[in-house]
Parts: sequence; structure tokens; C-alpha cells
Amino acid sequence: MRILAIDTTAAPVSVALMSDGRLLGELYLNIKTTHSQTLMPLVSQLLRSTETDISEIDVFAVNAGPGSFTGVRIGVSSIKGMTMTLDKPCAAVSTLESMAHCMPYPSGIVCAVMDARCNQVYNALFRLDKGSVKRLVPDRALLIDELYTELLQYDEPVYLVGDGAELCYKAFSEKNRNIVLTPQNIRFQHAYGTAVAAMEMVSKNELISSKELMPFYLRLPQAERELKAKQTKNMDK
Repeated sequence: MRILAIDTTAAPVSVALMSDGRLLGELYLNIKTTHSQTLMPLVSQLLRSTETDISEIDVFAVNAGPGSFTGVRIGVSSIKGMTMTLDKPCAAVSTLESMAHCMPYPSGIVCAVMDARCNQVYNALFRLDKGSVKRLVPDRALLIDELYTELLQYDEPVYLVGDGAELCYKAFSEKNRNIVLTPQNIRFQHAYGTAVAAMEMVSKNELISSKELMPFYLRLPQAERELKAKQTKNMDK
């Protein structure tokens, strides 16, 4: 089974191709160019380099959120566009879970954190156990201080990953010596982790159609939040 996976949920963009559990190739960029300019050329380059025709892909996987509203939309719409005429199944992967699947450590807690601004993070916790990844909490948006209080219960290494990792490390490390800031090569989400998560979804029969594939947001976009707040304020007058 061949899985094409992409991630565009934050500043980096990456694409990966996996065949029967073996990584055939992965391309990763972390530059300021918008994903709408870089994603499809990376997909084309990866397929060309691995001598793979897009019709040979069995599953199309994407980190469907949480993350940047624009980035998530680009990733989801790109996968929907590629699968629309191919009639192939899709895997809507949690961005936070995909990061946990990139960890090389045998044990410990993975704390996936994406900067949600306003002193908040998108977060999920996972336990590593000899190569397996077990989810401990659902994807959520919470205050950084709330996350710190929750992490106090763990007396084992807590590995911070995601674009909010450094922010949380500065807030937590002096108070909690178990906190580990992971190196950059595994700190940010990679499409490899998306592909691994998609493999598990295949085994659990959790694939969906292109029409069913939708972005996953933990909160409304800023413009909608501001409009809602304005409407509420006007109603209170």
C-alpha cells in the first residue's frame, strides 16, 4: 500500500511517500514562501524522484488540523483536488498526533504544542512505549499556564514538539526539570508522521472519502471571533 502524505499546518511544508510501511522519500521546507507556491512542486518532485505515478497512490493523507487556518485549508483542498477524479480514500490526520509519531525516544510523554496566540496553545499529550504511541487527551486549545499545571503530574521526561515548543520551554523548564525541548529536526511536524498515523487509520478502517474530508479547527478564525464579539457587544447595549 502506498500512502502520499502532506503537511501545511504551520510554517514548514513537507510531503512524504510510504510504501508498505517503508519511507520511500520525504521533502521538507521551512522558508517564508507560501504553501500555495511550494506544496504542489514538492509533490511533483517527490513522485518523479520515486518514479511513482499519482494513480499508484492508494491513500492520500493530510494533517487536517489544528494549525494555521490558511495552511490547513491549503493542505485539505490540495488533497481533495488530487483525489477528486481518482476516487481514492483519504486520511484526515491530527497535526498534533502526527508529531508524536516522529519521536525516536523509547518512552516518555510527548507534549505537542502549536502556538495559538493570546497565551494559548493547541495541545495534545501522548505516551511513548517502545515504539507505540498512545493518546492521553484529545486535541484541545488551552492556556499555557493550564498546560503547565497538568504536566506537573508526570515524573518522566516530557518532550515538547511543535512551533509552540520553545515558547512553552521558556515558561516551564525553570519550574519543571522533566521538560525537554526536542531538536529542530524532529520538533516540527513532518509528513512522515502523517503517513505513519494514516497507516494506523487504515488498520482501524478510519479512512474517509474526498467529499468527507474537511479542515479541523479548535477555534474560529480571528475574523469570525472578532465579528462574534462585536455582535455580542451590540446585543448587550
